[in-house]
Amino acid sequence: MKDIHDILKKYWGFDKFRPVQEEIIQAVLQKKDSLALLPTGAGKSVCFQVPALAMEGICIVVTPLIALMKDQVEQLKKRNIQAISIYSGMNSREIDIALDNCVYGKVKFLYLSPERLKTEILQERAKKMKINLLAIDEAHCISQWGYDFRPAYLEIAAFREIIPKNVPILALTATATKLVEKDIQEKLLFNKPLVFKNSFLRNNLSYSCFLEEDKSKRLLKVLNNVKGTSIVYVRNRRLTEEVGKFLIKNKIKACHYHAGLSNEQRNVSQNAWIKNDVRVIVATNAFGMGIDKPDVRAVIHLDLPNSLEAYYQESGRAGRDGIKSYCVILYNHNDLEELLKTNSDAYPSIEFIKKVYQSLANYLKVAAGSSNMSSYDFDIDDFHKVYKLPKKNTFYAIKRLETEGFVQLNESFYNPSKILFIVDNKILYDFQLKHETYDDFIKMLLRMYGGELFSNFIQIAEIALGKNLNISKEEVHKKLLFLQKMDILIYQQQKEKPQLTFTTHRYNAPKLPLNIKALEERKKIDLEKIVAMGNYVRLGKKCRAIFLLEYFGEISSRECGICDICLLKRKYFDILSAYKVYKPLISKELENTEMPIDALIEKIDSKKGKEIIAVIREMLDGALLGYDEKGDLKLI
Repeated sequence: MKDIHDILKKYWGFDKFRPVQEEIIQAVLQKKDSLALLPTGAGKSVCFQVPALAMEGICIVVTPLIALMKDQVEQLKKRNIQAISIYSGMNSREIDIALDNCVYGKVKFLYLSPERLKTEILQERAKKMKINLLAIDEAHCISQWGYDFRPAYLEIAAFREIIPKNVPILALTATATKLVEKDIQEKLLFNKPLVFKNSFLRNNLSYSCFLEEDKSKRLLKVLNNVKGTSIVYVRNRRLTEEVGKFLIKNKIKACHYHAGLSNEQRNVSQNAWIKNDVRVIVATNAFGMGIDKPDVRAVIHLDLPNSLEAYYQESGRAGRDGIKSYCVILYNHNDLEELLKTNSDAYPSIEFIKKVYQSLANYLKVAAGSSNMSSYDFDIDDFHKVYKLPKKNTFYAIKRLETEGFVQLNESFYNPSKILFIVDNKILYDFQLKHETYDDFIKMLLRMYGGELFSNFIQIAEIALGKNLNISKEEVHKKLLFLQKMDILIYQQQKEKPQLTFTTHRYNAPKLPLNIKALEERKKIDLEKIVAMGNYVRLGKKCRAIFLLEYFGEISSRECGICDICLLKRKYFDILSAYKVYKPLISKELENTEMPIDALIEKIDSKKGKEIIAVIREMLDGALLGYDEKGDLKLI
């Protein structure tokens, strides 16, 4: 076994580990199941990469985001460490070669999504691999009580039965409450686990929340006061562009980022920001995971996150270099109402969930009592149209059915086809005049998906397009490919057909054994998260850092001294101290005369003008001082 300190020095250039890292690594080397709760920026990846390099064999890393796995693979390759990832979009031949290299080659790290764990090709090859560690990144995703639950993470326990018993699991997350921490250990079938925690306190982060009706004006003020790189988080894709344009208009270099952009567009924005070609990136929560930029001076939220777990993770991207940085939330009263409505929408009634289940069975022609694990091609847009079900409620009903383990959606369901026009209106109109056979097709695209097609990649449904035009899906596909060939648009075709799998035998909908108690508990917990978010932004007297620590089960009485609440308290106590010193002196000087403010300060102490003015304000507010007709101060 190689020395872990030599590995750290050789590949990362560090002489010593950060707090808790070495203890976690030693636990892995001793083949012990472990849970590591480390705040964002604490170096979680080193905790599994170093021991995996010290041992013979390959480490399998389960992670939820393609962008995250690609970034980590690239980082490892730059250090001359062999790593690969398997993700949606790769064809079967590519996957076959990649897995062969894991069995017979010198690959040390295999990154994949949790959905891949249940595929037969991976399970068969995994049996031939010399696996030294199973690392679970973003482990909170396995808990139904976590803020970002992914049902596919539940496959990990079954996968563990396939690999040798002595292969340890290391689960890592930056955000876990006590309830989530316990759930992670149970779901991963931990055997006498060790739990490692680093303090959630980030000493260099100043947290602030401002109730603002004019958020744009306050945003400019914050960015003008806090120099350096910043991230601005907003709720939706449209706002990323609007806020980005607003900042550029106000002479602040900015770009935008969201999941609707092409990979190339996202990379351009991300790289421009990382290289400091632009100062601010305006993004949805799709941005930030796996981004290692240490000099972010401010993270500003113009919309409230759904939970403090999400906020802690996003705001934690500030100040990873240890230098003072700012985490700011700008909110209004409507923001909290919108969060509450979102929570209500996410949990349709039991009757509606059963109705959607029955409709799915009818649509896919699944007979009652038929066997489980049958997969069916599934077009949700066509499904909505056939059964005239409200889109948002239906989506959430299917998600609840997925959470409850009755159905499962494949990766392609979440990655439908997308298009983007790469010409302007005039060129497009000229093309329509010259190619009359495409005129109706282009008009239908614009009618169904709108003018946003000229600025963003927009998800499309080929079946729906075909039905509206009375042509087949294959004909739609051909037309889109032709328009792409003519440089009219970019067509990112769905790699595989979206599918829905019935993971149990098909029930009669009225007897569907939904765990009503668990659904109600889940809704209640999500509501509690929103209430906690509301309590955080509307704090009265408690230090914001202490509030966050307590939320994650860490008790502290030491105030941070740099959040807006602490600064307000300090200002109050500074004024109180000054008041005790200067009130008697001001009263004495004005006892028998009136005096201009400047003259009064000069008489008392010209070097303490700021403190004296603060005391004068307090005395004016308390009706102890007033002004005469000349504007001089006088005692009342």
